[in-house]
Amino acid sequence: MTALPPGSTIGILGGGQLGRMLALAAANLGLKTHVYAPEADSPAFDVASARTIAAYEDEAALASFAADIDVATYEFENIPVATVDFLARSIPVRPGAKALACAQDRINEKSLARQLGAMTADFAGVDSLSELETRLADQIAMPCILKTRRLGYDGKGQAKIFTLEDAPQAWAAMRDQPSILEGFVNFQSEVSVIAARGTDGEFRAFDVTENEHRNHILHRSIAPARITPEAAAEAVVIAHRIADELDYVGVFAIEFFALHAAGVDVLYVNEMAPRVHNSGHWTMDACDTSQFEQHIRAIAGWPLGSTRMTAPGAEMINLIGDDIAAWDRLAAEPGAKLHHYGKKDARPGRKMGHVNRRLAARPH
Repeated sequence: MTALPPGSTIGILGGGQLGRMLALAAANLGLKTHVYAPEADSPAFDVASARTIAAYEDEAALASFAADIDVATYEFENIPVATVDFLARSIPVRPGAKALACAQDRINEKSLARQLGAMTADFAGVDSLSELETRLADQIAMPCILKTRRLGYDGKGQAKIFTLEDAPQAWAAMRDQPSILEGFVNFQSEVSVIAARGTDGEFRAFDVTENEHRNHILHRSIAPARITPEAAAEAVVIAHRIADELDYVGVFAIEFFALHAAGVDVLYVNEMAPRVHNSGHWTMDACDTSQFEQHIRAIAGWPLGSTRMTAPGAEMINLIGDDIAAWDRLAAEPGAKLHHYGKKDARPGRKMGHVNRRLAARPH
């Protein structure tokens, strides 16, 4: 493929903070962006060259969007697959519908991971309360967790099950949606691989990242993760296999549970995100190439950039809700790099920005 030259236009489906940071990265490379989103107050609109406000199912608006861009991508995985298929009839969409369809279904994700030799929690599909009770009785040991197969994020669409008596309430929380029952993994940490694959199959990964959640929302990421070098290498190998199997183009994340025992770290694949990822935000200020620039490079057919860390360690803290009110203090802090998403309302649980810090030593 011929690389898109500066002046070309990247189409971005979704107008949230990830789309905003993708648009900023594209501008630094001389590329324009056209953001398509149904929400009129999308923060990515503020920094894009053009915008379309329309539903993802609006084929007339999609056709007009496609005519104005050279390649399309998306900033979150709940874009309808039909939207990607429609656009792909006239322009390249990267990553493609195959990766999107896999990431939108938790059973597909875990089945693919196992097919490629990775470990996952025990799991089984559940489509009714009676099936849930059967799975609990003879397949998945309690305690365990019930999740919707699709559209869950930041802890939404999940219910813990400790005894059989919890089953009716857990199933009611799923609202009769197709679900997945997963065994608990007694993990000590959560880590993620942020990596990219180019149009020519070139693959590069950033240092494995360790993640801390609060109230099911990512609070802090540190890099490099505090796992053994062997486990870090294994995580990257698994990510590479998944990317090749899906013929993936762009940046993606694979999340793992890490179990520490007798000096050995054992990894279980948890989820895949077919996009730039919250746990990769630290790359903006502590790597040769940020995850956002890397994604733009990949989908535009450019050579991938170096993923080398430019500090011994790095930290990212999410600014959730009213945390953003400390913007002036953070802006005054030596070495802190504030990234404000431009959202107007600081609602509880809403990601409003993040702050990156370069660390003088590797995390301990």
